[in-house]
Amino acid sequence: MSDTSLCYDLPGDLPLDSGQSLVGARIAYQTYGELNADRSNAVLICHALTGDQYVASDHPITGKPGWWERMVGPEKPIDTNRFHVICANVIGSCMGSTGPASLASDGAPYAMRFPVITIRDMVRGIVALLDGLGIAQLHTVVGGSMGGMQALSLAANWQARAARVLVIASTARHSAQNIAFHEVGRQAIMADPAWADGDYYARAASPDNGLAVARMAAHITYLSEEGLTAKFGRRLQDRAAKSFGFDADFQVESYLRYQGSGFTQRFDANSYLYITRAMDYFDLAEEFGAEEHGGKLARAFAGTEARFFIVSFDSDWLYPTAESRHIVHALNAAGAKVSFVELSAPHGHDSFLLEHEQLDRVVKGFIE
Repeated sequence: MSDTSLCYDLPGDLPLDSGQSLVGARIAYQTYGELNADRSNAVLICHALTGDQYVASDHPITGKPGWWERMVGPEKPIDTNRFHVICANVIGSCMGSTGPASLASDGAPYAMRFPVITIRDMVRGIVALLDGLGIAQLHTVVGGSMGGMQALSLAANWQARAARVLVIASTARHSAQNIAFHEVGRQAIMADPAWADGDYYARAASPDNGLAVARMAAHITYLSEEGLTAKFGRRLQDRAAKSFGFDADFQVESYLRYQGSGFTQRFDANSYLYITRAMDYFDLAEEFGAEEHGGKLARAFAGTEARFFIVSFDSDWLYPTAESRHIVHALNAAGAKVSFVELSAPHGHDSFLLEHEQLDRVVKGFIE
């Protein structure tokens, strides 16, 4: 398996939904397993909001194992002895693909001059990468959470590019509640004095405090009440009694602070702004001319020949099962081949990243 990212420089400008173009865009990616002679065994894995291309490789900054290493590898559910796995860092992110921290034509970081992007723009960049790799059709595209949005966008806008589409714990549009949570995170970043209107790259301080709070707020949405109660309850952290102050008295407080501070070591605050905005803008039905969400999503999949599998978790309140059922109903209305399963797990939205034998069987069975 590869330990350093590959990079692909797009040969032309990348057009964006905003009407702007990204000049000189680069896509950083990782590959695992060998591409066969007729290039028919490629599996694209799309990452979530804070993910990256290191799906099954140690992270170069944190040193931690890949975010889906239990799923991708030799004789694992996505078997790299059989499949050529590709995972690309989306544009707007900060792990090698062009984003706010990248240098613009004047030699200075884009910062907030970076154009606002959409999920479809991210997928445009990935499709350009696939063209550069000479892969006309994917065996399967797989994505969880924001990765599932990318998988749906690919299936709708580039129908011939994937024979199979596996969407896990995702949605066809971002809800008002999710937009609200993202706005809290963005405001936390922009309220940090070190944010400096996004122009902090040459400064001594970065908006780490704001980014940490944004991560803490988001991380709560990835969990479930049952999971939090089982893991932490109201247990105190390294003390026998309450401090009657504002240190992290409770284990759950300490956990969230750890999550926030660790996140700032590997992620860029401006990227967080841009990617959350792209997710908020995502509404696949709207892209295909529907004035409002409900009953019109089928237009996005009209004529598709791909086979779909939609997976949800019963404890996921970020993208609850109702969102997955809406996708399934739209696919049925479009005459698509679709299977659906709701899996039981206590861990909330993050269940797709954690050990889950049933999910392993679903992924392995569908891809093979």
